[in-house]
Amino acid sequence: MTTEYDPKSAYPSDPEKGSVEVATRGDGIDLGGEAPLQRQLKSRHVQMISIGGVIGTGLFLGTANGLRHGGPLGLLLGFAAVGSICFSVMVALGEMIAHLPIPGGHITLAQRFVSPALSFTMGWNYWYNWTIVLPAELNAAAVLIGYWSKDINPGVWIAVCLVVAVAINFGGTKVYGECEFWFAIIKVITIVGLIILGIILDAKKNADGSRIGFRYWNNPGVFVQHLDIAGSKGRFLGFWAVLNQAAFSYIGTEIVAIAAGEAKNPKKNLPKAIKRVYVRILLFYILGTFIIGLLVASNDPRLKLGSGTAASSPFVIAIKNAGIPALPSIINACLLTSAWSAASSDLYTSSRALYGLALNGNAPKFLRKVNRAGLPWVCVSVGVAFSFLSFMSVGSSGAGTVFNWFANMTSVCGLMTWGGICWTYLRFHKSMRLQGVDRSTLAYKAPLQPYLTWYALIFVCIILFFNGWEVFAGIGSEGFSFDRATFITSYFPIIFGPILYVGYSFYSKSWGLVPHLEADLFSGSRDEEEDDSHKGPKNIVQKFWAWLM
Repeated sequence: MTTEYDPKSAYPSDPEKGSVEVATRGDGIDLGGEAPLQRQLKSRHVQMISIGGVIGTGLFLGTANGLRHGGPLGLLLGFAAVGSICFSVMVALGEMIAHLPIPGGHITLAQRFVSPALSFTMGWNYWYNWTIVLPAELNAAAVLIGYWSKDINPGVWIAVCLVVAVAINFGGTKVYGECEFWFAIIKVITIVGLIILGIILDAKKNADGSRIGFRYWNNPGVFVQHLDIAGSKGRFLGFWAVLNQAAFSYIGTEIVAIAAGEAKNPKKNLPKAIKRVYVRILLFYILGTFIIGLLVASNDPRLKLGSGTAASSPFVIAIKNAGIPALPSIINACLLTSAWSAASSDLYTSSRALYGLALNGNAPKFLRKVNRAGLPWVCVSVGVAFSFLSFMSVGSSGAGTVFNWFANMTSVCGLMTWGGICWTYLRFHKSMRLQGVDRSTLAYKAPLQPYLTWYALIFVCIILFFNGWEVFAGIGSEGFSFDRATFITSYFPIIFGPILYVGYSFYSKSWGLVPHLEADLFSGSRDEEEDDSHKGPKNIVQKFWAWLM
């Protein structure tokens, strides 16, 4: 069992005595004299970090591929299905992290309730995910800037965006939270504005008195015959192709768990963020994809541009069809802000994941170093070093191809993280029951458990298993060519994950799971002080904004 201690004593917070409110390891690991993280993220920061993880280029740009592969109804159903998985994962994670707001988030929780081997595997998988996504987002930012000018080498823009992301992260947790707050507001305003504009464009009468309405649902139709495969099989495979794209878009919602170790009043603020996940999924993704399916035909050739700029966004295509000038450039600027925000968030997440690994003894001890301001500067520096991989894309075509392989694996890694969270929650849930702990006493009690978590875990496993089905679709047909790149990006993480798990178990000579009756349910849980910095909404506008956020 883990070491017992008084949680309150681990969190000195009296400003009059010059002490700081900190987030400790939570299960007895000696930090070697290093200062711990500090709780500097306010309620509004936590809310916006949560929402910022939901809204990204996947919604603005990635829906183009979803519409092209699945049609308007396939797009809507695909995003709704993965949205239900995302909700199930988040409420389960929310129950655990609101009760135990400790550094490392779900990585540390996996060590407590499942096994050190799972924590090791999840931790390095998660670190890899966000470490590789960082240079990918820097590349995306450079491409977005290229929408206005292609005369300057994209490497210049990558360097500029990298400097900003590094400055934000080395500014400390409070600076990161503040920047992410404003970045997320821009995202929210953009997507809400696009949805409202989309409703207007669909409902308004054209010069000939007609409306768009459900025109594109009738022609070319609600589904697409994916890969020209006839019948219901082709339509189903089109829907399945949307699932993969939707998963990429939703991954990142769990970032709020990594921030839990630096959040003020986590037992109050984290449940608030988790409970509103359904609002964001329904409003931003479900309504957003529905509007996209109304406004743009699934066979529109502009969806295939693959430029990575606003030119291929379904929203921009709809705006151009309506003949509205200037808006595409404005949307591209908002997309650039989104990519910039994502790069900053990726560096933050990868550094905290690495810090969590170090705290759990799964990474070198020197990575535990934290400065007086509570910044894990060594871990941030490691993330910065890997960000230089972004320059591979502007070099030789071979290097760029290899980097794209690594980047394309991140969505699979993200789904594996979701699966690990589900397994951790199922163990946590059973430990609570066997130890006689009433879940209604927790800061947040997830609904319909453990059934929602089982649903999410099974669905995630199915998506992962059939993720690369296109590789095998043409076996036996004339001219079949095995797609090596797709096979590697679809299945290498799935193969390598168990290798990490077994390798760690073999090295540590620890093969079993944490016994339910010995699982530490309380170290790191604590009573909360009141946070007066966040006052309740006073009028209708403030109440609507609070509900939305």
